Amino acid sequence: MNFFKTKFPLLFTGIFISLLYGTSAFGQTKNSGWYISHAPFKMSQVKEPLFPGKSFSIKDYGAVGDGHTLNTEAFAKAINACANAGGGKVMVPPGLWLTGPIQLKSNVNLVVERGALIQMTKDHSQYPIIKASGKSSNYVVASPIYGYGLENVAITGEGIIDGAGEIWRPVKKEKVTTSQWKDFTSSGGVLSDNGKIWWPTKEAMEGAQYVKDLKKKKEDLTAHDYLPARDYLRPYMVYLINCKNVLLLDVTIRNSPKFVFYPNSCTNLTMNHVNIFNTYWAQNGDGIDISRCKNVLIYDCNVSAGDDGICMKSSGKSDDGTPNLENVVIARCVVYHAHGGFVIGSNTDGGMQNIFVSDCNFIGTDIGVRVKSNAGRGGLVKNIYVKNIFMKDIIHEAISFNTYYEDMPAGKVKGNAPMKIRDKTPHFTDFYFDSIYCKGAENAISITGLPEMPVDSIYFKNMMITADKGLETTDAKALFYENVRLFLPDQRPVILNSVKKNYLRRVD
Repeated sequence: MNFFKTKFPLLFTGIFISLLYGTSAFGQTKNSGWYISHAPFKMSQVKEPLFPGKSFSIKDYGAVGDGHTLNTEAFAKAINACANAGGGKVMVPPGLWLTGPIQLKSNVNLVVERGALIQMTKDHSQYPIIKASGKSSNYVVASPIYGYGLENVAITGEGIIDGAGEIWRPVKKEKVTTSQWKDFTSSGGVLSDNGKIWWPTKEAMEGAQYVKDLKKKKEDLTAHDYLPARDYLRPYMVYLINCKNVLLLDVTIRNSPKFVFYPNSCTNLTMNHVNIFNTYWAQNGDGIDISRCKNVLIYDCNVSAGDDGICMKSSGKSDDGTPNLENVVIARCVVYHAHGGFVIGSNTDGGMQNIFVSDCNFIGTDIGVRVKSNAGRGGLVKNIYVKNIFMKDIIHEAISFNTYYEDMPAGKVKGNAPMKIRDKTPHFTDFYFDSIYCKGAENAISITGLPEMPVDSIYFKNMMITADKGLETTDAKALFYENVRLFLPDQRPVILNSVKKNYLRRVD
């Protein structure tokens, strides 16, 4: 299927009807199955988990929903009973349920009912140091909700899960207001030497150096060795590794220590009507980070995050050499505050292909569509299709490609010597943009490739972008434009209708 050779081009008004009423411009219902069947690559339906009809209430295992009683053991007993019985639902009824980490099991659907609020404890001693995964020699702090090597697992219901992220995350002074900064600094914790970063504890601030020194001293490290760095090793909120048939439905997940939802190496993953929320100053507070996964559907979700909104990651080569992230459909999603609405990278060295993003709104994000990596973390990313995207008040670029991306974790200072080794080179090619509309951005389109690996074969069609600046490219070739209109200050609309197979231009 050719993304740009549709038989019936969508009308602008028809697109809005589609967004409002869930139908195509011609009256056909657009449900999740529609987007999968109309993806511009072959993709089978994403298999959802099925569960037996048995139910196990956490109250029957001693849970008390008063917000003060610690229910870690009750959650574990209910989940184990459900798994040992062959699977079913673990019910979390209305109430305020204080708990430590929850370990999921195969064939278990954790149902957080409307009115239920699972509140992760602020007591760090309740978060054990565990192996990063079954085969890993690395250690991590147990995530609030996690599972390794599971099959048929779900988190559903209209309730809320709160990760108590405020007692884990550092805060940069530049990200908050004067009054907020005063609240942080007066609440306890410590400040960095330059006074620009607030840390919840001294151990969190010094943890990076402790871990670095620790790895130099011992070869066979244990969980006990990492205990002094527990405050620094803040966990992901919902962390699933090597799982099959995963479903998140209707639930709200908020206030995470780090990334909110971080599935890694999972197959058949469905997110449907999930709400993801982190405060805008949340350091590394990504919303949805899909890593090394295959057969993924993200449908009708809402995200507001302190970092990237909906992000694709891929690190480490697969055994058979195929891309380790592929066949992803993202549709009818809304991203509010985030560093990027739809994001690729920065880890792309494992390769990506076949991603379809359609009928989404990005409102107030730093960047609309953001593609980023650098030499050392890059790989081949191809066959990316972005269609029917409606954006407003984008702070920087509506569309950005950047192969010189640099992470800036809390405490890191700009100005380090640039990387000289050009291994794992990012290669962005065969991106297709169709029907992209943006009202307000600093830059319309910015593309920066590497001299030895230009960004290439990027197709833009049916676009209208209002921005302060238009098109900027560095080390890019084979850029195709059809009916692209850029509305810039004090200028008549810039209309791009060009196809140049050997296009290479540098704009300083």
